[in-house]
Amino acid sequence: LLGGVVQGFNATVFAYGATGAGKTHTMLGNPSEPGIMMLTLLDLFSEVANQREERHFEVKCSFLEVYNENLRDLLRPDADYLDVREDPVKGMCVAGISEVGGLESAREIMALLHQGNKNRSTEATGANVTSSRSHAVLQVVVEQRDRTAAIVAQVNVGKLSMIDLAGSERASQTNNKGMRMIEGANINRSLLALGNCITALSAGVAFVPYRDSKMTRLLKDSLGGNCRTVMIANVSPNHLHYEDTHNTLKYAKRASNIKTKAVRNVVRANSHVSKYNDIIKDLQTEIAELKTKLVEAARASDSPAPDAPGGIDSQGAIWKQELMQNFEERVRIKRQLIDLANESQGQQVEKSHAQVGISQWESSHLGQGRPGEDTPHSIRGLQEKLRTLKAEMARTDETTHGLERQLAENQQRAERLQAELPSRVQNKDMRAFL
Repeated sequence: LLGGVVQGFNATVFAYGATGAGKTHTMLGNPSEPGIMMLTLLDLFSEVANQREERHFEVKCSFLEVYNENLRDLLRPDADYLDVREDPVKGMCVAGISEVGGLESAREIMALLHQGNKNRSTEATGANVTSSRSHAVLQVVVEQRDRTAAIVAQVNVGKLSMIDLAGSERASQTNNKGMRMIEGANINRSLLALGNCITALSAGVAFVPYRDSKMTRLLKDSLGGNCRTVMIANVSPNHLHYEDTHNTLKYAKRASNIKTKAVRNVVRANSHVSKYNDIIKDLQTEIAELKTKLVEAARASDSPAPDAPGGIDSQGAIWKQELMQNFEERVRIKRQLIDLANESQGQQVEKSHAQVGISQWESSHLGQGRPGEDTPHSIRGLQEKLRTLKAEMARTDETTHGLERQLAENQQRAERLQAELPSRVQNKDMRAFL
């Protein structure tokens, strides 16, 4: 699932089973035996680290629980209960949930996880000394974009949800009374709703009762929508749990028949004019870093290599020069596109002002039948300005299309250079670096 999350797909893992079957141990584990959450996060950040040279990543996380059909933020335990909302773009989301951003390692998320887990509702019952009285949901959002700055940024947004469900329980086995009995009833109610959703989805019926529980509403995308989902069935060897084990395996079998359709979540973000200077600075910084790396690589390759007696051969030097010229040309084209976009925006504003002035004059003189020579000098000036602006905007659009074609050709030349690299650069170290 992890490769998909980094590329912008949604993924969910949840543990399902009776109380005392080991769901929390499977998902969370302990310091000496880390669970799926810790191991998954370690692999996720390893995957991110492998791609940081080429892409920019931002990792955010949130942690909540569903207790007695109420949603509570475990990272802000003093906050009010939260509501589930359905967003047409993001799907199911929780309004007001706190998201911690700028995370760089799995250890940071696990520290937040352990902090939130201390706020989670757990009590001792007749079946389990540390029985979870709520469903816990850890969501990790990974945003990925190109390192090279551009006017329109394409952002891939992947969401990984890891869920530790509370276990189904029988009052006769757990000896629950009072508040524990109410908690158990709410847990069983939400798990029954989950079972009904799994049954409906596996049967392919038109109506799926997601709204029967807050938990099933949260899992709507995970169960039957835009998501890749894994269900872990926790079973106990205890003969007292025979019926619960049978039900768990039955739901797991049904869940395996559910078909989901995952698509990449891509958001296109247009940079504001105020950001253009920052984009230019980022491009200049990237050029400087690449030039420094090339110089360092050239120094490191000064000693003769077995297959290149003179160190870096002349073909390699020519290839390097062509590469830098290609990259500098691309930066120049992008900078011109940024300037043209800024100019086009200014022209559009001036055009709107001229049209408003002309429209106001025409509406005030509507029906008076005045001939053309009665048009005031100021309005004639606006009309002439409008014609000039339209001509300038047409030229700007034509220039923009031309630059976009140049940019596409530049990128094709870069791809050709990359394909020629093995044959033109003989030094192994330099070839590996480039």
